[in-house]
Amino acid sequence: MIKAKEILYMNQILEQLKIRFNENKERHPELHWEDVEKKLNQKYLNIISEMEKYDGEPDVIMFHDELYYVDFSKETPKPRTSVCYDEEARLSRKKFPPETSAEAFAKKIGITLMNENMYRYMQSLEPIDLKTSSWIKTPDDIRSLGGALFGDHRYKTTFIYHNGADSYYGSRGFRGYLKIT
Repeated sequence: MIKAKEILYMNQILEQLKIRFNENKERHPELHWEDVEKKLNQKYLNIISEMEKYDGEPDVIMFHDELYYVDFSKETPKPRTSVCYDEEARLSRKKFPPETSAEAFAKKIGITLMNENMYRYMQSLEPIDLKTSSWIKTPDDIRSLGGALFGDHRYKTTFIYHNGADSYYGSRGFRGYLKIT
């Protein structure tokens, strides 16, 4: 049974999402809040509240005719920084492994790492990662060679780079998404 506190909290999350939706209509001009709200069940709201808890500032977008909640904070979320790409990379570090990895943290929240196409699409809506960078989903052929991809936005341009998957920095985190069906 859902407790009164949980209902209040979920209503607060919905209100925050509505405010963010209305303040950033350029991210989703074809959408109406009422239509989005109808699709937000308890499972989605629990995951979105985790995105919010870890400073993702989730907002909704349409991408390839599908509805997604994405981490739309201006910079990569601070509580998600100093992580390497995946657990394999984290465990392979001989010295000073980080506490977790981007993939493991995303799984804990209930989201999927953003891929390059979605990252570029978000950048076309509004520049993000102007001072930070974010790990993005890396193709298996790159990852099998020890690499991983990340992106940022500098000089009015979105850049996608590579790094060793075991690297981690205070200014690099990750962004994720939740597909709403």
